[in-house]
Amino acid sequence: MQIFTTGRRSFRSEREINNAERNKMELVFHQCDMGKKGYLSREDLKIAVVMLFGYKPSKSETNILMENGAADCPGIPLERFVSLMGRKMSAEDPYEKTRQIFSAFDVHCRGFLKLDDFKSIFKRVTPRLPERTVLEAFRYADQDSDGHISFKDFENVISYGLANICSSTGAQNKSLEAASVKNT
Repeated sequence: MQIFTTGRRSFRSEREINNAERNKMELVFHQCDMGKKGYLSREDLKIAVVMLFGYKPSKSETNILMENGAADCPGIPLERFVSLMGRKMSAEDPYEKTRQIFSAFDVHCRGFLKLDDFKSIFKRVTPRLPERTVLEAFRYADQDSDGHISFKDFENVISYGLANICSSTGAQNKSLEAASVKNT
């Protein structure tokens, strides 16, 4: 995403949605389409937004989304859902999302994570993950080997993971988001 500034106004250019994100939206649509009616009802839509973005939409947001559905359909059909969620997803600020996740994990508000914080996070997100793997992940994230994971260290790991690992599934990001929701 790029931000263009002209005078006092800033304009954000939205990024393109990739095939993995589109596939995920289609999968979520089909999982939430209760009764396989070919569209999402109001309740189906709320569940879909939770699955995609990790939060329950407000009544007004749900109303706006429902109003933007197809005129000839009582809900939101697949293509319209993908279009609406794609715009919403492309407008997200990945830096801000990473900052929110880091802040949720930094329960002591120190501006960095220690090994104990890291263990606690992984215990909640993936309780069966071996401690050895958590230690390896901590060492990998602690680029300067100072025993602390700064926001910059965390951002580098998340950016690397999103670019190289999550391009096909998005699983790591959603796991971290789910953990951050549990911590708030």
